[in-house]
Amino acid sequence: MGKVRTVLGDISSDDFGLALIHEHIICDFIGADKVSRERYNPNEVFNVMLPYLKEIRQLGVTGFADCTPAYMGRDGQLLARLSEASRINILTNTGLYKEPFVPEYAFECSVDQLAGMWASEIDSGIEGTSIRAGFIKIAVNPGPIIPLQEKIVRAAARCSLSTGATIACHTADGVAAMHLLEILGEEGADSSKLIVVHCDAEEDLKYHLEIAHQGAWVEYDGLAEQNAEKTLSLVKFILKNGFESQLLLSQDAGWYHVGEKGGGNIRAYSYLVRNFIPLMLESGFSRESIDKILIENPARALQLD
Repeated sequence: MGKVRTVLGDISSDDFGLALIHEHIICDFIGADKVSRERYNPNEVFNVMLPYLKEIRQLGVTGFADCTPAYMGRDGQLLARLSEASRINILTNTGLYKEPFVPEYAFECSVDQLAGMWASEIDSGIEGTSIRAGFIKIAVNPGPIIPLQEKIVRAAARCSLSTGATIACHTADGVAAMHLLEILGEEGADSSKLIVVHCDAEEDLKYHLEIAHQGAWVEYDGLAEQNAEKTLSLVKFILKNGFESQLLLSQDAGWYHVGEKGGGNIRAYSYLVRNFIPLMLESGFSRESIDKILIENPARALQLD
């Protein structure tokens, strides 16, 4: 039986349940050289964000992957408090994003040193706590991948190989996705351990199919009311081509914006379950297919080998 590593400990992948695989609780875009926990009040963030989590818990959501990377507001202790209070299985991550959200040591460390740091956060804990990362979150630039991001990709591949953790890579560009898969192949990483994030931002559907053909996860995670019909069309396209088992769906919603009063304008997490699932049913999707996309696939995608 597989396991999913949440901020409160490991659970059976069978218990992850209806899941939102790409969302955010808190984000800080000030940059790696200025980011600090002193820039926000954790109690305020907790009080602001808990009602949004309770709302989706009442709608049946029991799994939630928080995709905020280190040096952009990742806070494992806050997530643990929210997980316990909301009764939702929340995951946090290890890894690094891209400039200007990359610390100075990323330029100086070797691939293996980075991979080792991240493996420690998965195996032992984050920042001296017992809270462990459940997946690896990285990013690449559009087009051919630049040297710093290539180092981060290779480190993620080696970390995944040593820990069994899945890589979720902010991509949003077909050319970058192809280069990403090439680098992972050179490292001997399993493409089924890669989630290509923001595929819905790439207009050329040939890349969507190629990502799936190579065995990676195709993630449509920008779902919102204003693009529901487009997302529905993309989901139909993937299913028509036989890749239902490699599709992930989420909203990239939330979040408490550090530096803005009260967290700024927060987008609720409820649209997918409250509105989009009924739209899928009305459009002819079976309940079995919906359950596969929103229950079975997230558990498999985030399962630690």
